[in-house]
Amino acid sequence: MNFKLLAGSTALAMVAGGAFAQDLKFPVGEGAFNWDSYKKFDEAVNLDGQSINMFGPWRGEDQVLVETMLAYFTAASGVKVNYSSSENYEQQIVIDTQAGSPPDVAFLPQPGIIGDLASKGLLMPLGAETETWLGENYAAGASWVSLGTYKGADGAAALYAFPYKIDVKSLVWYSPDNFADAGYKVPESMEDLKALTEKIVADGGTPWCIGLGSGGATGWPATDWVEDMMLRTQSPETYDKWYKHEIAFNSPEVVAAIDEFGYFAKNDKNVAGGAGAVASTDFRDSPKGLFSSPPQCYMHHQASFIPSFFPEGTKLGTDADFFYMPAYAGKDLGKPVLGAGTLAFITKDGEGARAFIEWLKTPIAHEIWMAGSGFLTPLKSANVELYGSEAAKKQGEILLNATTFRFDGSDLMNPAVGAGTFWTGMVDYVGGKSAQEVADAIEAGWPK
Repeated sequence: MNFKLLAGSTALAMVAGGAFAQDLKFPVGEGAFNWDSYKKFDEAVNLDGQSINMFGPWRGEDQVLVETMLAYFTAASGVKVNYSSSENYEQQIVIDTQAGSPPDVAFLPQPGIIGDLASKGLLMPLGAETETWLGENYAAGASWVSLGTYKGADGAAALYAFPYKIDVKSLVWYSPDNFADAGYKVPESMEDLKALTEKIVADGGTPWCIGLGSGGATGWPATDWVEDMMLRTQSPETYDKWYKHEIAFNSPEVVAAIDEFGYFAKNDKNVAGGAGAVASTDFRDSPKGLFSSPPQCYMHHQASFIPSFFPEGTKLGTDADFFYMPAYAGKDLGKPVLGAGTLAFITKDGEGARAFIEWLKTPIAHEIWMAGSGFLTPLKSANVELYGSEAAKKQGEILLNATTFRFDGSDLMNPAVGAGTFWTGMVDYVGGKSAQEVADAIEAGWPK
């Protein structure tokens, strides 16, 4: 897109004056932010008086944080953003686009829904330039291009979605004090992690707390385990074929990944309460064993949100910490990261919408939210020192060190499997059925 140049707009950026001054949380030009990226964008884009409607999943505190970032886009571009959300935002965006009344830009954390909208011709391709930019500027860039690429109504694949605000799932939580007291070190490889698991048992301890209970969604935490194990035993291409059902759910590769989870979860000595307690233990309660005295367990595998369920007053970095769930040293699969996140896409083409996608390419568009909370980015040029906490910084660095990123596979599968038989199958598995039996049943029930 060709933007008009605005002579002298840098003055607005530097003083953050006029109607925008009260909206900018961090004074332009101050602090460790990449203000040069702001100034360049401000100089290149002059769309004063224009506005765009934006729809996304963020409400409450997250809405305050996204609107903090959007204020800088408005100050630099002149484009007013009317942001809105809905409790049932996934259904609402589908209804609005199909009814012909879409927003200009939308965000969703469901690539499957975005792909379906693209296939119906309801989204605008972002272009080869943006595809190249993602590949070059995001760590594990090819992964992010793949995540945002779908087939359009014409059957041709193109980049339709821009990943922004990412979550990390490949984490193992532990108590630094408990590790120090026992003389344990953070493992650097999957071989080391299994050796540590066995050493803790030999020392008379219990290595893991695992809980799959979640009401009607019981079983879902095990899907994250299996997905992490797929990425640590198989190529990213095999992972993609799995969730797309281009290989059968009961293929040997998948059965082996389920059994990798079973190494940890189906051994009574490896898990607090024994294997029989895994399915009945609520996932929100399961990490609490890390903090009992003596510890009921030493490690817990869960995504970045789990500290919300730690005992009140738990301090990250001291009382609790985490490490990257390591890959096998003996397999040439790099450092894969499992996660989730939101993607931006254009549902109504126009200068303002295109300008916003260009804005997302600037470090400042990431750094403003990084300085708040709940935001991670794989953008290599963003300053990691601006993260609002050490935990966020460490998770951001995990993303930057990733060689592969893959989205939560169960969220990408046919919903009857990914949010149905995969969950219940994992409950059956920890309950005593074999990986082959469970995988056979899931495959037999895959919707035709």
